[in-house]
Amino acid sequence: MKKALLTFILIFAFGFLAMAQEAVGMLEELSFDSNSEKALWEAGQQNPYLLFRAVQAEKAPSDEKWNELLAELDKKFSRKGTHLTVLRQVFEKSHQQLFKTYEQHSTFNDMLEQGKFDCVSGSAALALLLDRYKFEYKVVETDYHVFIVVNYEGKDIILESTLQIGGMITAPSEVASYLEGYKADDSVKLKSLNQRLGAPKIDLSDNAIFRKVNLTQLAGLQYYNDAISLFNDQSFQRASLQLHKALKLYNSERIDGLKELADKQANLLASSK
Repeated sequence: MKKALLTFILIFAFGFLAMAQEAVGMLEELSFDSNSEKALWEAGQQNPYLLFRAVQAEKAPSDEKWNELLAELDKKFSRKGTHLTVLRQVFEKSHQQLFKTYEQHSTFNDMLEQGKFDCVSGSAALALLLDRYKFEYKVVETDYHVFIVVNYEGKDIILESTLQIGGMITAPSEVASYLEGYKADDSVKLKSLNQRLGAPKIDLSDNAIFRKVNLTQLAGLQYYNDAISLFNDQSFQRASLQLHKALKLYNSERIDGLKELADKQANLLASSK
């Protein structure tokens, strides 16, 4: 009996040690732009808010604006709880205090410091708030856009971060029409790997992607967006490093495909010198 117990303890200990070594190894093989990014990345594994702050961490402002918003919304929540009124306040106050100017490829830090936002950083802020106030929701990734669907009392409500007016869609017919516009066709392939996730859909042609992502995966898409800017500026090596981090957060075909392309371009550029 004692021998069996000892064996079990040893197996458990070795298993735990192996997992710890694997986690350390994963961190060591990543290349961070600064110690600030590394610290935020590590802390962000338990707190997604910090993970969103990791991209371009050297620009990280204070938490003052975020904390002011939380303090105001906390008062609403303490009175109403998980109520439609609070949901509307989450959307409206986010626009009033955070979402000032839409600009494609604006990071979470840009949003906190300058009020610049896009669908990734805007949806990230809304999702963090919905988590805090216990709403049932999902973040939806499409070909070139991200938005949120809240399930409230059995009905879907769209939160479109890039639209201050009309961006909270509650009418069932309008919700259905909005979702239909992004419906994916399994036979369709993503048309471009190096086009950022940005504004609401204009092109009504077929879609390749419509899937739920969690906060960690959404943080991966923020790294992906950052990598696209570097790729389009022909900084292929740096783009590849960002995509490596993106893949650790979200192992998706679009991120993997762009990383493969960035690696090829980096090698071609190096061989031509």
